[in-house]
Amino acid sequence: MRNEEIVEGYFGITTERKKSRLPAKLDFWQSATGLFLGLFMIAHMFLVSSILLGNEAMFFVTKLLEGSPIFGAAGNPLVVSIVAAVVIVAFVTHAFLAVRKFPINYRQFMLFRTHKTLMHHGDTSLWWIQALSGFALFFLASVHLYTMLTQPHTIGPEASGFRFVHQHFWLLYIVLLFCVELHASIGLYRLCVKWGWFEGLGLATLRKIKMAMSVFFIVLGLCTYGAYVKNGLSTDAATIEQAKQNDWNNYGPKGVN
Repeated sequence: MRNEEIVEGYFGITTERKKSRLPAKLDFWQSATGLFLGLFMIAHMFLVSSILLGNEAMFFVTKLLEGSPIFGAAGNPLVVSIVAAVVIVAFVTHAFLAVRKFPINYRQFMLFRTHKTLMHHGDTSLWWIQALSGFALFFLASVHLYTMLTQPHTIGPEASGFRFVHQHFWLLYIVLLFCVELHASIGLYRLCVKWGWFEGLGLATLRKIKMAMSVFFIVLGLCTYGAYVKNGLSTDAATIEQAKQNDWNNYGPKGVN
C-alpha cells in the first residue's frame, strides 16, 4: 500500500493536505446508478402493466423484450437474462455505495432520530423512508432479479400469473411494489434537489411531482398485481413449463414452434 493511500485512508486528506475526492466520486456513481435504476423501474412498470390491455398485449411485449424483431417470433429468453444481469450489477453497486450512509451503530442512529424529530424536516423524513425501503430491497429485489436471471422463460400472461399464485410470489411482490415505488420516486426527487435539476420548477412543485409519481405508480402497480393474480387463479397449468406453453399456444403466431 502506498504512503499516499495510507495518509488518505487515515485522515481523509491527500499528502498535499487537500480533501480526498473519493467521497465525491462515490456520490457521483451512487447518483448515476440510482438514476439508471429509477428510470428502469419506470419503464419496467409500464411494460409489466401491459397485462391490463389484455393477455395478447402482454405476450407481444414479452416477445418484444426477448428480441423477436431480431431472433424471430419466438424470441430468445437469453436477452432477458442479459438485461437482468446488467440491472443486478447496477443494483449491487448502488446498494454498496448507499449503505455507507446508513447509521452503522446505536449512537449514530440516536443522533439521526433526534435530529429528525427536532427538525421536523420533510426531506430528512423522506431520506429515512428511502433508507428503510432500500434496506428491504436488498432482500426483496434480489429474489426477483435472480428469478429473472435464471428463469427468463417464465415471463408471460399465464406463466407470470402461475408464479404469482402457485409459487406464492404474491407475498414478495406486494411488499416489493410499495418499497420499490417509494424508493424510486423519493430517490429521483432527491437527485433533482441534490444536483439542481429542474430547479426552475421550485422545491414545492418537485415535491408535488414526487407525490404524484408515488401515487400513480403504486395504483398502477396494484392494478397490474391484481391482473396477474387473476390470471394465476384461472391458470390450470401444473408447472411453469405448461404455463409457458399455454402462453405460446394461445397468443403466439400460428404454425410457429
